Amino acid sequence: MNTHDNKSPKSERLQKLEAKAHQEKSVAGHEMPAANIFKFAGLIAFFVIMIVVCVAVWPMIHELFEPGGVDRVTSDIRNAGPWGFLILLAIQFLQIVVAFIPGEVVQVAAGMIYGPWVGALIIWLGCIISSSFIFVLVHKLGAPFVQAMVPEKYMGKFREWETSEKFNVIVFILFLIPGLPKDVFTYITPLTHMSMRSFVLISNFARIPGIVLSTYAAAGLVSGNIMESVAIFAVTAVVAVVALIVYSRMTKKPGAPKESAPKE
Repeated sequence: MNTHDNKSPKSERLQKLEAKAHQEKSVAGHEMPAANIFKFAGLIAFFVIMIVVCVAVWPMIHELFEPGGVDRVTSDIRNAGPWGFLILLAIQFLQIVVAFIPGEVVQVAAGMIYGPWVGALIIWLGCIISSSFIFVLVHKLGAPFVQAMVPEKYMGKFREWETSEKFNVIVFILFLIPGLPKDVFTYITPLTHMSMRSFVLISNFARIPGIVLSTYAAAGLVSGNIMESVAIFAVTAVVAVVALIVYSRMTKKPGAPKESAPKE
């Protein structure tokens, strides 16, 4: 009897909290559940933060696309001392979260500034932070947030792949292949049944070969090892071809023609 009495108030409190979360409130004359209002406020806060960060870093990002801009940006970051590490980390974070900066440009800059290994470590750390942030963001704001940003063709593909027993391997290969829109995949994958831990581990371990190859080749260009850099780029191409072949075989349906990997 006492047990029932102890549980009853807790149950009533939970019911009241749930009812309050779904209580209809008015926003601009339209009725909206309180839970959706919090999501809407979170979405606005996200875009405000991104705008502030973009405005702060934009002069340096804009410089990357100017003739000789990569050299000037690398020089500025190198001369910034310890702050250079944070600047490059912020650029890498924006590269994935905002997804308007080519990833290869940032990786090459990292290799030219800090060398192949330290540069790769900074880029990889930025990938881990940004992918974790996006996973939490997507789970808080839900599918409509992603659908507004990502083409339906990618959403449909992931819905098909999610039912496969090889889904984790498919995601690994998608993040491994150079040139595929990994930033798009970063937003879609959290909508699947994959856990945050699996997503962060699989996606970021798959990125390692491409990151190291890019930073190593960039460092080789700076030191004058042109042939070494060319060889590394050739290895990158081979990795891409092999990954595409494996991807095609894994995603091919019995009796169906081969699918090609999604392109930007």
